[in-house]
Amino acid sequence: MTTKSMQNDLAVKFRKLHVPGEPLVLTNVYDAATASIIAEHPSTKAIATASYAVAASQGIADDKLTLSQNLAAVRSIAAVLKANGDGLPRIPLTVDMQDGYEDVAATIREIIALGAVGCNLEDFDNANNRLRPMSQAVERIQVAMQAAREAGVPDFVINARTDVLLKHDGKNGGSIEDAIERGRAYLEAGACTVFVWGGSARGGVSKEEIQRLVEAFDGRLNVKMTLQEGYLTVPELKEIGVARISLGPELYRAAMEAFKEKADAVLGYCG
Repeated sequence: MTTKSMQNDLAVKFRKLHVPGEPLVLTNVYDAATASIIAEHPSTKAIATASYAVAASQGIADDKLTLSQNLAAVRSIAAVLKANGDGLPRIPLTVDMQDGYEDVAATIREIIALGAVGCNLEDFDNANNRLRPMSQAVERIQVAMQAAREAGVPDFVINARTDVLLKHDGKNGGSIEDAIERGRAYLEAGACTVFVWGGSARGGVSKEEIQRLVEAFDGRLNVKMTLQEGYLTVPELKEIGVARISLGPELYRAAMEAFKEKADAVLGYCG
């Protein structure tokens, strides 16, 4: 069996983990050390990165993270997942590639070459600070899937994120109906799941909205979970019927809070 056949088998395995009502839970990592910790946990089924945390760990704002900086992090993460330092990652690896950068096909080829079998792909155009027209966002998903097929991974898994609910350039964000329209189009274009980003200013996406999205997408929804009281838990999201749950930068933030707390405890003696 060729390496590419084996990589596509890994993509198939990853795709099959997305089961509405039995969601895949991704505890997003941001460097080789965190990837090693998560990979060793017996409940881990796949490794996912979070671009916000990848950027923050390098002292960069999320929207300033370049393709080369993102790829450098993916390369180190993929390396620790490979048996004996070579071959493919031993478990599926999906990476947050933001909006895919300027040449989305080239980006997909790059991450597949590093061993990834999936990615997040946003419909927000970071270079021009605007939401892409739906037709353009659909085309980019199609281009990404075509690039994956040409690279020998036809079952590559795209988690298509839409930022349509967010406020941009002083304009109010769209509605859940807009998110449903975009999400359905992205699934039709080849995405495996849809991630509807609510944003902190909006208060995220409500339980009722998640229920509507699950119904509209036949469960093929990714929800970003918040590790605070008052937010939906894994059992609750499972009951609603989502297919995928991610933590985004939640573990990074928790780690930094613990780091600061311990540092403060020591430095408090150093007047």
